[in-house]
Amino acid sequence: MNNFIVIILDGVGVGELPDAGKYFDEGSNTLANMADAVGGLSLPNLEKSGLGNIIDINGINRVNNPVASYGKMTEVSNGKDSITGHWEIGGIKVEFDFPYYPNGFPKDLVDEFIKLTGIKGILGNIPASGTEIIKELGEEHLHTGFPIIYTSADSVFQIAAHEEIIPLKRLYEICEIAREKILVGKDSVGRVIARPFIGEPGKFTRTTNRKDFSMDPVADTILDVLLRNGIQTIGIGKINDLYNYRGIKINKKTKSNIEGIQKIIESCVNEKNSYIMANLVDFDVYFGHRNDSQGFAKALTEFDLRLPDIINSLDDSDRLIITSDHGNDPTTPSTDHSREYVPLLYFRKDKPGSNLGTRETYSDVAKTAGDFFNVSNSLKGKSFLNE
Repeated sequence: MNNFIVIILDGVGVGELPDAGKYFDEGSNTLANMADAVGGLSLPNLEKSGLGNIIDINGINRVNNPVASYGKMTEVSNGKDSITGHWEIGGIKVEFDFPYYPNGFPKDLVDEFIKLTGIKGILGNIPASGTEIIKELGEEHLHTGFPIIYTSADSVFQIAAHEEIIPLKRLYEICEIAREKILVGKDSVGRVIARPFIGEPGKFTRTTNRKDFSMDPVADTILDVLLRNGIQTIGIGKINDLYNYRGIKINKKTKSNIEGIQKIIESCVNEKNSYIMANLVDFDVYFGHRNDSQGFAKALTEFDLRLPDIINSLDDSDRLIITSDHGNDPTTPSTDHSREYVPLLYFRKDKPGSNLGTRETYSDVAKTAGDFFNVSNSLKGKSFLNE
């Protein structure tokens, strides 16, 4: 069907980058450390694909004849955020630093937020875990109606609100105002994120109605290049938010890895001459950020079980890449992303795998996709289309 598919296993890193110390991520290795923490992983289909040939992973063997080519990729952009990772996969080297707020947002910004949104006040304004801050401030939010504002080690402005106190439509409107009128210029954070939750004190839970309001990519990505050249582009899951819907002809929202996998398979079967890019976010959101090694391992097992279905949906003309956007080591004290290499598995049906080595940038994915569709482009990276 002449499709090129890229699946991002969000947060699945394979070892600290040389500059990990700059980000306080020495020792991070999402896959290897998690495997040790759970007593070994069992991922037979990823094992056959060459996952264990990339790094040593407890329970995953090296194989002599992997069904995919294998390697790992180096992030050269600044940061370890989902946006920088995805943009680099798309062909952009992010050379500037997004603004970060380790001490919360400045008073003038908060005052402007209150003024322009028409809310009466805010709660929080600190770096925090999303689950912990609604546990801490959720009851006060119910009494006051004030949204909970918080950030993290990423460049994000997050707004948490109970769906019965601030309805989704209003929450999204507040986020749009923040994105378009407040978090601009020197305060242009990577993402404004709506974080709705439900429940009652002691039993608050976040819902799947999260919505990200991202910056536009600062330059053309492979999505822009392909769409401009008549190639259909499909974004599945979080992809749409991270590229701010730019360069994407068809967007397919998802609320779980399982739903994302199903939409990947459906797209592979039903579409042709398409660039299909999907993000499976559960690894990162539910397990990496919550330091849940067991949950992370279980989610990987669920993906591994469906990998044959994905591969069987391909034909000889298709190409499939499985990679990640950053690490999120659940075994470290931090609950944030980690600055790591990411795995690279490259499938060509019925073609033997080879060692792709350590790639110098995530953008090798974009360059390879451009070559696949025979589209001339000046994106960064080095193609591995026929390696």
